[in-house]
Amino acid sequence: MTDWTATRAEGDKILVAFTPRMGRRYANGRNTDHGSGTHKAVSVLSPYIRRRLVLESDAVAAAIAAHGLKDAEKFVQEVIWRGYFKGWLERRPQVWDSYRTGLNADLAGLDRDRRLRRDVDRAMNGQTGLACFDAWATELVETGYLHNHARMWFASIWIFTLGLPWRLGADFFFRHLLDGDAASNTLGWRWVAGLHTRGKPYPADAQNIATFTAGRFTPRQSDLAEVTQGLEASEPDGLPTVMPLRAITMPQPGRPTALLITDEDCRVEDFNLAAYDIRTAGTLSASHLRSPLPVSNRVRQFEAGALADAANRSGFATTAMRADDPASLAKWATSAGATQIATPYITRGPLRDWLGEAAPTLAKAGITLCEWRRDWDTAIWPHATAGFFKVRQNIPHILEKALSA
Repeated sequence: MTDWTATRAEGDKILVAFTPRMGRRYANGRNTDHGSGTHKAVSVLSPYIRRRLVLESDAVAAAIAAHGLKDAEKFVQEVIWRGYFKGWLERRPQVWDSYRTGLNADLAGLDRDRRLRRDVDRAMNGQTGLACFDAWATELVETGYLHNHARMWFASIWIFTLGLPWRLGADFFFRHLLDGDAASNTLGWRWVAGLHTRGKPYPADAQNIATFTAGRFTPRQSDLAEVTQGLEASEPDGLPTVMPLRAITMPQPGRPTALLITDEDCRVEDFNLAAYDIRTAGTLSASHLRSPLPVSNRVRQFEAGALADAANRSGFATTAMRADDPASLAKWATSAGATQIATPYITRGPLRDWLGEAAPTLAKAGITLCEWRRDWDTAIWPHATAGFFKVRQNIPHILEKALSA
């Protein structure tokens, strides 16, 4: 796919079309990357799920209803992975802070090192001479999507074969992936680097690439670095301590409210909006916050489409805003007489950082930022303290809690 329609209706259409393939066909075919425009063995729902134009719970429920939990196990696990990564980063927010600080340092290093800048540019422009890597770089930029297996190979080659800073690769992905979110992107790169599951880096293997690209690419093993250890020495103190989940303030019914829609969750109609005294509604674009470098037009356009669709479904006349000056957010709310801003939960990432910076301005204006947290997240996040195994063990309990609400 190269054309994406950022609406709930389109997401639901893709969900319905793929449901018959969520069982054994998905389990058997999901690892093969057939190339740009031919990703038929995977759902390509991720840009919609990332913004909750399609809910994780709806995708999982559809898979189980059509195939049963046993045959749909692989699909269910892949959907839950995104929730696991989000919860893990919520529990270790220091990792996100470290990523942002390290990225700024890496970008400054590019200004000082012409050779590194040349090598990074060649990698991002698909000019390394390694056919598979160059094709994936081109596909990412041109379509905003990569097969999950290709993402793993690409990250491994970037880090271990090309020897480039992993955060610059993560930033490249984040600027171009339509489904990019702070948790899945950052932790996916850390996982390949051996920093997430420490001491277990992911090696790109020539035979594996040949097999799971159906022979489209046949690199020689000598083209790829032998990966004997990850980057764990770069973080000698190990993983930071697990933190409690961030406390949230729930919106208060009857209090003058400003409804805020972001592309963290474009399904505000799922919440009981009638219970609140909503004086104004607005959308807040924030994709430009993903990186200090320019974010792709495709990402910004998909966000704009998703926000417009969400605004239309909300039933309110909305004001379009951009996450720039915090004072403008406060002014939008106070001008309508609102004393609280209500929005679905904002997970750890660029927008959460920006809202943290805006908090003093909102407080000074007498505005309380309030959030709704979905049952899906509440069911998964308490288990997201270590590797995925703990979450996988608890999938029956998670589904019982998340799907019965």
